[in-house]
Formats: sequence, C-alpha cells, structure tokens
Amino acid sequence: MLSEGQILVWTPVSVAEIYAGVRKGEEQDTESLFLALEVLPLTAEIGMIAGRYVNRYGKSHGVEVMDALIAATAKVNRLPLWTLNKKHYPMRDIRFFSLPS
Repeated sequence: MLSEGQILVWTPVSVAEIYAGVRKGEEQDTESLFLALEVLPLTAEIGMIAGRYVNRYGKSHGVEVMDALIAATAKVNRLPLWTLNKKHYPMRDIRFFSLPS
C-alpha cells in the first residue's frame, strides 16, 4: 500500500518490457494499468548513468541496458526501485521500495 503523497511511475523501458510479455487477451488490462501511472522521460543524464552501470556491472553481474536504464531513472528521480528481481540491480547508489513493517 502506498502512503499518502506517494505515486507510482513508469518509464518507456518498463512499458517495452511488459508489452514484450503481454499475452493475447491481456492488452486492455495492460493499457489501463499504464494510463493510471505517470511516465518519467528518459534523458541524456539517465542514458549516461545507465551506460556507466552497464560498463561497471555488465560483465560481472550481467546487467543489460534495459535494467540499467530503469535503475538510472530511479536514481536520477530519487525514487525507490520496485522490482521482484533485485539481483538485476547490483548498483549501490539506488534504493529499493519496501513495504512498511
């Protein structure tokens, strides 16, 4: 559950990853989800940080451009990253969303 004042956002990269896995019949629900969320644009700064992430963590941790762009977007916008797969994000300068205890 989100606290008051918190919002859910997405990046074009997140949309691409989700639409890549959409099954027949899920298109309408998927579209509705994204209409309810705010989009964060990709910028040159995000691209530079993402490139550094791939350079630093690509070989050692298998970080790919898509995940690096998502992590860099969270970092630049000072937002926690929501993910079910933290191993894709070994960067020490990002923080993860966690539910309050």
